[in-house]
Amino acid sequence: MDLVWVRQHVRQAAATLGFGLVEQTKLVTAASELARNTLVYGGGGEMETARVSEGRSQGLRLTFTDHGPGIADLEQALSDGYTSGDGLGMGLGGARRLVHDFAIDSTPGVGTKVTVTSWSARPPRQREES
Repeated sequence: MDLVWVRQHVRQAAATLGFGLVEQTKLVTAASELARNTLVYGGGGEMETARVSEGRSQGLRLTFTDHGPGIADLEQALSDGYTSGDGLGMGLGGARRLVHDFAIDSTPGVGTKVTVTSWSARPPRQREES
């Protein structure tokens, strides 16, 4: 039920801010993946939602926090194809591509905090290939 609630809450908040259907779907997909990671790998946690603005642009910032085992190798965890479980390996890297801003802080033995922001009517920034 928690994952369903996250999806519904994020979609409703994004729609209220004027996000189009495609923008809503991208943010809901990223939120769903991050919430699932928080639940499965972090043992549960919290999601905070904040409306943000930058000039005339309206955005939605989501912060997922857990106190689980943390991520030892962030670079590896963000790479496509990597999975620490039985998933498809599109989790963190895929979520990062679906939003405008992505930040992650993880300390082994302490937990993980992922913050994402999407903006209404703004195309995603091009990311450098590594």
